[in-house]
Amino acid sequence: MVEDPHVQVGAGTVTVTGTGSAEAAPDLMLVSVGVECRAGSVQEAYAAAGGALAAVGSALRGRGVAPADLRTAGLSVRADLAWRDGEGQKLVGYVAAGSLLVRLKDLSSASGTVSEAVRAAGDAARLNSLQLVLSDDSAIRAQARDAAWEDAFHTAGQYAALASATLGRVLSVTDQRPASGPVPLAGLQRTSATESLAVEPGENRVDAAVTVTWELQR
Repeated sequence: MVEDPHVQVGAGTVTVTGTGSAEAAPDLMLVSVGVECRAGSVQEAYAAAGGALAAVGSALRGRGVAPADLRTAGLSVRADLAWRDGEGQKLVGYVAAGSLLVRLKDLSSASGTVSEAVRAAGDAARLNSLQLVLSDDSAIRAQARDAAWEDAFHTAGQYAALASATLGRVLSVTDQRPASGPVPLAGLQRTSATESLAVEPGENRVDAAVTVTWELQR
C-alpha cells in the first residue's frame, strides 16, 4: 500500500503530485507611505493630513516617480479619545490619516526615494509597508512548473518500476498552484525616519505544484 499522500496507485494508473520552485532577484519595490495628523477640529486635522500627503507626493514626483506609479489609498478622519480618571473617555481632538501606494522601478535609487518621501512629511510620516517583488514572474513561474513536472515524473516512474510497469500516456494534468503568502523583504535596515534605508534585494521564490495521472503499461 502506498503511504505517500502525494501518490495514488489505482487499477492501471498512477497519480502523483509534484512540487518545484525557482528563484529570481526582485526588480520592483511596492511601498505604502502614510501620514497621520492630530488637531483640535476635523477641518484642521483633515487639512494637515492633506498637506502632508501632498508633500509626500511632491517629493516622490521630484525623485522621478511617474504619476501612473502613485495611487492615493484614502483619507480618513476619526475622533481622538483619551481616558481621564474620574471623567472617563473624553474627546481630545481628531486624527486624520491617509496613504500613498508607490511603485518604485529603480531599486538602486529606491532607498533614497523612500527616505525623501518620509522626510517630506516630517513627524506625520508613517512607513506602512515595503515589499520587493517581481514585476513579471511568468518566466520564473514557468521554471517552477518545469521543476514540479520533473518531480512528478521522477516519482511516478519510481512507483511504476516498483509495480513492474512503465509509464504510458498522460491521462490528466491539474495545476495545483500553492496559495500565495506575503512576500517578505529580503533585507531591510532602518536607522531613523530621515536617514536612508539599506535595502538588500536578495531573491524571491516562486512555488508550483502539479498533479499528473499516468497510465501504467505492463
